[in-house]
This record gives sequence, structure tokens and C-alpha cells, in this order.
Amino acid sequence: MPAWHRRLLLLAAGLLAALFICAPAAGASLHAGADSMYRQAPASVQAGEFQNRISGVLRGADGPIADVRITVTGEDFEGETTSGENGSWSIDVPQQGAYEVELDESTLPDGIELAEGQQNPRTVTFAGTTNVTTLFLFGEGIVTGTSNFLDTLVDRTVAGLSFGLLLALSAVGLSLIFGTTGLTNFAHGEMVTAGAVFAFGFAALGLPAFLAIVLAVLGGAALGFVQDAGLWKPLRQRGSGLIPMMIVSIGLALALRYIIQFNFGGATQQLPGAQGQMLNFGLISITRNNLTSLIVSLIAILLIAFLLLRTRIGKATRAVADNPALAAASGIDVDRVIRLVWVIGGALAALGGILWAYYRPGVSFNMGQQILLLIFAGVVLGGLGTVFGALLGSVIVGLFVEVSTIWLQADLKYVGALLIMILVLLFRPQGILGRRERIG
Repeated sequence: MPAWHRRLLLLAAGLLAALFICAPAAGASLHAGADSMYRQAPASVQAGEFQNRISGVLRGADGPIADVRITVTGEDFEGETTSGENGSWSIDVPQQGAYEVELDESTLPDGIELAEGQQNPRTVTFAGTTNVTTLFLFGEGIVTGTSNFLDTLVDRTVAGLSFGLLLALSAVGLSLIFGTTGLTNFAHGEMVTAGAVFAFGFAALGLPAFLAIVLAVLGGAALGFVQDAGLWKPLRQRGSGLIPMMIVSIGLALALRYIIQFNFGGATQQLPGAQGQMLNFGLISITRNNLTSLIVSLIAILLIAFLLLRTRIGKATRAVADNPALAAASGIDVDRVIRLVWVIGGALAALGGILWAYYRPGVSFNMGQQILLLIFAGVVLGGLGTVFGALLGSVIVGLFVEVSTIWLQADLKYVGALLIMILVLLFRPQGILGRRERIG
């Protein structure tokens, strides 16, 4: 059998095995769960019955506001709840769409009223996510309170930092691959999706959540290894140009996306512990999952920084990224370095996908595709091929996406982030930390 036949079979077998092994063991229950998303909803539901959620936090000048009644109506559905002791509230709805959210002002404590200009009831719409947040501002004597705006700004900033860091995990992996190979990998979004799907599949097998996540990250690393060994290395050895390889990555992305959909299904599923508890630290309100995501992202990025700056393999990686021919002449095994970069990039993408599944929250077959442009935006904004540029660019994108929701409609927040990238590149085409010689 010719060598290229063996490589093709290795690639196909590896990808199919990695994806099929993590298909949920209880297939019938998975499809039953998917079908239930489209059934007629009862008039009122308890939290946790559906996959889509509308939520918020009620806070006044003196702190959280508890026991306030909130109602949600729309899409043949009606539900209500009351805010908890920390002011948080949430209502699960049967499907995405437009819903009317109303705060019962008669249940507000004495002396607390909605700030001037607050719409009540108001309409909220899902936009590519299973969780929609809506905030009511309060002020003394129906005047807009500065402290409430400050609370909102702080909350959005913390959420943006968490979102930016999980974007950075995927962006750093993409930047490492681009820096060492020059490949613009459009299949990176599917590597993000694979991490979340692996975690869901291992959890469905009955494994503890932590072990499922660790195995999913290892599965992402294995996927990166299989891709390079079966596809990218043979193409490099044949002298394939970067443009044809980029087109191959687009085809690979489509193939992986629909292989995942075939095995996983089109419904959105939840990882264990997807609905985290709301925590309050003074002005800051953050879910336990977002706080964990922020900490895990920071630790992972610090480890990657240490690997690149303080280890021999990190120095070799930077040498290959700077000049592959000179690195090879210096005795560095370029193929081995590139293989390691693909393994690390796959692991980081998988971890980013798991954290993204907790942030949304939910796992779906196209979740990586939804943030692929934001990942590219972070890489380009920071500077192509620069790892720390990808980190900085991703944090800027994440902050702008979340903070902009104070003034912009939720549907426009991703557009605003891409607009910021375009404006920055007009004045600094090489990106924030990029070098001029990289352009052209």
C-alpha cells in the first residue's frame, strides 16, 4: 500500500475513533432530550426544565434586592420567579426567540424604585447563545443611580475578562500553529467544539466532571497529533502552498463539523454543573463557573508563557517560528517541534471549548464556529504569529464584547468587536505586538 494511502487511513481512523468514542453511551436519552426541546411548554416551569435561560441580578444602592417577582412571557410560554437573597433570578424557557420580561414593581421594598428611563416590561431576544442577561437599574426617587451603572460596568468588565481569557486559550494555540507553519487553520473552531463534545461524552459515560474534562483536554491533544501526522505533515513534505493548505483546512472544518453533528446531534446539551451559583464580592457579581474559568485560563496561560520563555522546547519553538530553515541548520528537529505545537494547540483549543460551553452555557455541534471569527480577531489584533499578542488581542476583544452590551443591543456586540479590530489595524497593520516585517 502506498505511503500516502496509509497516512490517509491513519487520519480517517484517528478522527472517527476520537469522535465516535465520545458519542454519548445512552443515545436514546440524548435524542429524547433533543426532541423535548420542541414540545409545548407548560404555563409555568421550574428552573432546569429547559436548555435556554433568561436571567439577571437586582441590585440597588444598598446591595442585592430579594423577593422581587419577575415574569417572562412569549413563544406560547409564561413563567415567573422571585429574586434570591443575592438579587439573582433566572427563568428557563422552552426555545429561543423574543420574550417579554416584566418586573412587578409592587413587590419592590419600600424606598426602592426603577431608575428613570427603565423599560418595564422589556423585550429580550436570544442571539446565538442559550443564556440572555437583562438588568434593571434602580435609583432613589426614580433617578438614574451612578452606583448602579458602576455595578453594571464592573460586572460586565469581569465577564469580559473571563470571556477574553477563554478566547485567548484558543487564540494562543492558533497563533502557535500559524507562527511555526504559516497555516491559517479554519478547522480550529472544530477543535474547540471537539473539546466540549469530548467532555460531554466522557461525562455521559458516568465519569466525574473533573476527570471528564482532563480526558477531553487529552482528547483535544490527540486530535491535534492525528491532524498533523495524517494530513499537515504529508502536505508540507509535498511542498503544498499555504493557500491550498488553507482551503484544505476549510474542507476539514466542514467535515469535522458534520461528523460531530452526526454523532452528537443538533440539540444543545449541558455539561455537569452548567448552571453555576452567583457569587458576590462587593461590587463584583460573578457566577462560580465564570470565576473558575477565569482562574483556569490564567493558570494555563502562565504555564504556556513559562514553557515558551524558560524551557528548551519553548526556545526551539520560538526559533522555528522566527526562521525554520535556520532552526533546522542549528540542529533543531523542526518536524518534532511542529508536532508538539499541534498537540499543545489541540489541548488549548479543547480547554477553551470546555470553558466556552460553561460560559454560554451549553454544548452544540457548531459552537466553535460561532466564536471562530472572534478567535481570529484576537490573533490579528494582537499581531499574527505572536503568542502574547494573541493573548492581549483576545482580552481586548472579550472586554469590548461584554462591556459594549451596556450601550449596544446584544445582537451587535460581536460586530462591535470586529469593528474595533478593523479600526486598530487601519493605524497599525501589523497588530498591537506584531512586527512590520511580518506584513507582506
